[in-house]
Amino acid sequence: MNERMKKIIFVVNPISGTQSKELILSLLDEKIDKTRYTWEVVYTKRAGHAVQIAAKAAEEKADIVVAIGGDGTINEIARSLVHTDTALGIIPCGSGNGLARHLHIPLEPKKALDILNEGCLNVIDYGKINNTDFFCTCGVGFDAFVSLKFAHAGKRGLLTYLEKTLQESLKYQPETYELETENGVAKYKAFLIACGNASQYGNNAYIAPQATLTDGLLDVTILEPFTVLDVPSLAFQLFNKTIDQNSRIKTFRCKKLCIRRAAPGVVHFDGDPMETGTEVNIELIQRGLHVVVPYVEEKDPANVLQKAQEYVNGIKLMNEVIVDNITDKNKKIFKKLTKKG
Repeated sequence: MNERMKKIIFVVNPISGTQSKELILSLLDEKIDKTRYTWEVVYTKRAGHAVQIAAKAAEEKADIVVAIGGDGTINEIARSLVHTDTALGIIPCGSGNGLARHLHIPLEPKKALDILNEGCLNVIDYGKINNTDFFCTCGVGFDAFVSLKFAHAGKRGLLTYLEKTLQESLKYQPETYELETENGVAKYKAFLIACGNASQYGNNAYIAPQATLTDGLLDVTILEPFTVLDVPSLAFQLFNKTIDQNSRIKTFRCKKLCIRRAAPGVVHFDGDPMETGTEVNIELIQRGLHVVVPYVEEKDPANVLQKAQEYVNGIKLMNEVIVDNITDKNKKIFKKLTKKG
C-alpha cells in the first residue's frame, strides 16, 4: 500500500526580507517530491494573517506549514502550530533568519526545499513573554528599544538594523531591573536582558551562544553598562559566539523569569516590539512545536566557507557602521581598536 500523500501549505510574506519570493515559488514544481506531497501557496495580506492561515491549516490536519519569510512570519505561523501534529517548515528569506540559522536550515532556497523532502522532524521548546509566544529570543532594554525603531525604519536588512543599533546605543540609558527566578531575586543595572530559547538574534549574532532548543531552559544574558571603548570587543564576541565570556556579561539559566522595572515600556519577541507594563513574565514550554529539520548539520567545505564568509562580512559591516556613527572625537580610537579586532 502506498504511503498517504502529505499536504504542505506554503505561507508567503511578500514584504519580509529583501529577496524575491516568486523565485522561490518557481522552484516548487521542480524540487518538491510529487510522489509524497501535495501543496498549496497562500499569501499573507496583513500583519497577523499568517496566524489565521496556520490555525486553519492545523485544524484541517495539514502535515506541514512552511514559512517563506523571516522570523516574524515564522513566529506568527508557529504560534498556531504549538501542541498540534502539524509541523513548521522554513524557507528562510527574512532579514535575520535567527531560527533557521540555529536549526542549520540552509539559506539557499533549493537546499532548504531539499530539507522538506527529507521530512525529518524534531520537537523543540518555545517560550512565552506575557503570554505571547516566542521561538528564538525575547527581552527588555536596548534590543527591545532598537526593535521598535527598526519596525518603523521603512526598510529592512542587516545594514538598517546595525545603523539603528549604533545610532541609539551611544545615547541609550541603562535601567535597573529586579529579576526573580525559581532560585531567588536579584537586582541588575542593565543595558539589556535577553532570554534565549535559540542561540541568536539572527545574522549569526549570538546573544545566548550556549542555548539549545531542547533543554527546557531559558538562557538569560544580562549586558551591564559599558563604555564606548567596549563596543568593538562586544561586537566581535557577539559574532564569534563568545559574548558570554565578556566581563560586562552575566548569564544564567532558568525555567521562569519575572522582570520588574520602574516604568512600562517596550519588550521584544523574535525581533518584534510590544508594549507592556512594569512586570514582564517569561517562561519556557518544553517540546511544544514540531519542526522540519536537516537529518544532520551540513559539514561540507562549501557550507563551512559560507559560514566563515558570513562571519567576516558581519564583522566588517559592524566595524564600518561603528565608525560611521560615532563622534569625530572617538573615530581615531575606534579605527585603532577595530583594526586589532
